[in-house]
Amino acid sequence: MAENRAPFLPLRGQSPEVLFGSLPTPCYVIDEAALQKNAAILKRVQDETGCKILLAQKAFSNYDFYPLLAGSLSGTEASGLFEARLGSEKMPGKEVHVFCGAYRDDEFGELLRYADHIVFNSVRQLEKFGAMAKAAGKSVGLRINPECSTQEGHAIYDPCAPGSRLGVTRAQFDAAMTPALLDLLDGLHFHTLCEQNADDLKTTLDAVALRFGDVLRGMKWLNFGGGHHITREDYDIPLLESCVRFARETWGVTVYLEPGEAVALNAGFLCARVLDITKNGDVTNAILDASAACHMPDVLEMPYTPPLYGALPAAEHPDAKGHPYRLGGPTCLSGDVIGDYVFAAPLKENDLLVFGDMAIYTTCKNNTFNGMPLPQIFARHPDGTFTRLTNFGYEDFRYRLGT
Repeated sequence: MAENRAPFLPLRGQSPEVLFGSLPTPCYVIDEAALQKNAAILKRVQDETGCKILLAQKAFSNYDFYPLLAGSLSGTEASGLFEARLGSEKMPGKEVHVFCGAYRDDEFGELLRYADHIVFNSVRQLEKFGAMAKAAGKSVGLRINPECSTQEGHAIYDPCAPGSRLGVTRAQFDAAMTPALLDLLDGLHFHTLCEQNADDLKTTLDAVALRFGDVLRGMKWLNFGGGHHITREDYDIPLLESCVRFARETWGVTVYLEPGEAVALNAGFLCARVLDITKNGDVTNAILDASAACHMPDVLEMPYTPPLYGALPAAEHPDAKGHPYRLGGPTCLSGDVIGDYVFAAPLKENDLLVFGDMAIYTTCKNNTFNGMPLPQIFARHPDGTFTRLTNFGYEDFRYRLGT
């Protein structure tokens, strides 16, 4: 999946020190101009096809930027109560959609205060909560599993993998669905992609048509889920638009998409400085004040090597000439390694490094393992100025653990 991450956003020919040297490190920088560029692409897709695009907050939930995005999106997608509440409060007047693998009895009533669409993961959950959601005036959906894997060697990200807990197969649907439960349904939802292009969506949509086309004829909407890298330079937008039109014309449904990465792709940086340089055999280690495990956990979970301004990932450029370093964090975890890079010049203590593609799955997934401080978050405005959005400190570590 690493090959699908966004390329590094050019820094307009200026050095990282000139652009970001005044900021404390480590810190995240969210670039408003890049967000606006992504939002404009998504808005054009909506305008051209009549689909509705939602922000999947699991990838990007920095609500300070929701007003900037609200004019280009139809709403937010949530994975549970807290995200639903955030979307309702910070993008008011927009739709709030929720999907969860299983809902809690003690939270569902409150969830109905914030959500407009409720998507269930099983027929049993639909049976348990569907009538309550319908009585509250909510649009009710069911997640389906079209049993069409388009991932290559990444089963952890494949909702269609054998034994998947996500979505209802056609066999499960036929075995458990009753006319009364079917009457509760307004739409179907599938989510099978992860950082993929529209050709994989087309393959998946063909499988949906084959397995659930007859059911869709009675539905009001169809949600294509997330994983669409719409704002990536090589993304096939015409094919995406063709898929949307096919669904609308074939089944008469409103089409939703809920990308997270596409909204904030290539729209953020993580700035860090070199604390120490050590050598062990053939490996020269540069220890940074930023941690892969704490501040960019997707680097370890995907895994992937993030783009770095002024350096090349060694694995992707094995013949690159220069000075190789293994970049790692200051924690006690031996695997807290960001990656191996080749630099044009030797690194030294206090050098500023700027990683790209750091708006997605960073601020919403970071942690304080080892008591590591949370990086401050800055907004970078189109005129190049910054606004500090956070004031993280010791209390943010302490209050996660007690009062």
